[in-house]
Amino acid sequence: MARFSRTNGGTPSPLAQGLDGFLYGTTEAGGPHDGGTLFKIGPGGLTVLYNFCSATNCSDGVAPVGRLVLTSDGNFYGTTSIGGPQYGGTIFKLTPSGQLTTIATLCTETDCPNGQIPMSPLIQASDSNLYGTTSLGGNNGGGGTVFRVSPQGIVTTVYSFCGIFSCSGGNTPAGPVVQGPDGNFYGTTAAGGSAAWGTAFKLTPGGVLTMLHDFCVTTCTDGAEPFSGLILGSDGNLYGLTLAGGSASGYAGGGTVFKIAPDGTLTTIYTFCNPDCSAGKGPAGNLIEGTDHNLYGTTATGGTANLGTIFSIDFSGTLTTLHTFTSKTTGENPSGSMMQATTGTFLGTAASGINGLVYSLSAGLGPFVETVQPSGKAGQIINILGQGFTGTTGVSFNGTAASYVVVSDTYLKAKVPTGATSGLVTVTTPSATLTSNRGFVIRH
Repeated sequence: MARFSRTNGGTPSPLAQGLDGFLYGTTEAGGPHDGGTLFKIGPGGLTVLYNFCSATNCSDGVAPVGRLVLTSDGNFYGTTSIGGPQYGGTIFKLTPSGQLTTIATLCTETDCPNGQIPMSPLIQASDSNLYGTTSLGGNNGGGGTVFRVSPQGIVTTVYSFCGIFSCSGGNTPAGPVVQGPDGNFYGTTAAGGSAAWGTAFKLTPGGVLTMLHDFCVTTCTDGAEPFSGLILGSDGNLYGLTLAGGSASGYAGGGTVFKIAPDGTLTTIYTFCNPDCSAGKGPAGNLIEGTDHNLYGTTATGGTANLGTIFSIDFSGTLTTLHTFTSKTTGENPSGSMMQATTGTFLGTAASGINGLVYSLSAGLGPFVETVQPSGKAGQIINILGQGFTGTTGVSFNGTAASYVVVSDTYLKAKVPTGATSGLVTVTTPSATLTSNRGFVIRH
């Protein structure tokens, strides 16, 4: 779908869909300063919107790694893993017109109490603030942080992880957090815990952390090193991946897919490399839930050519290999999360040579609509992405009709109607009735 040549970027990060229906993303390297790029992909191909390290001393950041997040104000927000005045990373905003602004820098004080080296995407929480993780820094020995950043760029440390690998609270959060229906945040650390192989945790907005699970305490059949974050499934459980562990101990395992129930109980639902690695090894990036309510993900290695795979897995743990990477030319070693565009097609990034590419995968799923905000109150304006919106004749929230304004063929705004209940959003267009890929939560 798109290839990178180093001039327009190298090592692409996962993609996100914009209000205009185009795909937006970043590359970790490449560009004229080799600091990475910010790009969009549309009908005319790939366009570079910004080259990082363009400012003096790379104060605008270097090496953006995490996916961009589209927020309720219509802008994208993202992070660079390094760069900035103290080289601890930056937080930036991208407007629909393509203008990039650095709104905050990390590691602005001695010992980096607000964290440094953010490697995962931001999320927008129900309080409209952005939340993210850093793999280093903080005020508890440098084990990383969960931080909050306001739209105005004010950064607050919510929690600091311990800098010792055996810390009970975990160490080195490498994936994003997810907000649950209870308002708390859920995530993982790649290290730390009683066995130093990582943890799963719950964190209140006020900064109180509760440990949900220590990985690899005994035989590592539960997995080890959860570098990915958690996602909230439509069945009410949390799902995640471990890079290693499973049927063997420590790094000897091929990784796992696990489920965490609302009461905090963890269950391994699939083990890679058991008995062989034909289905993949070392699952990388976050899982996503497709419109068919299966989970989709990638493995960095394994498969018939040891170049990685794309898989789907249902909530009970039945895994299907959808694609095996077999050539450096057509892609290898996918290391990031996929996304499902509102056309129904899955899109992801993989290595190819030294620069990387964007691939697409059809699983036979049809078009849908997506609300930018996962929740809202009656009277709140909600942004909805999709296609074919011109001539739309109706929008409803779980069956309750809503007023709306069609902004473009790929974007409309709807007001959450009074009396609506939590459930799916539907948009009736001249050609189809499109349903949202996730339930919209009504807040009171």
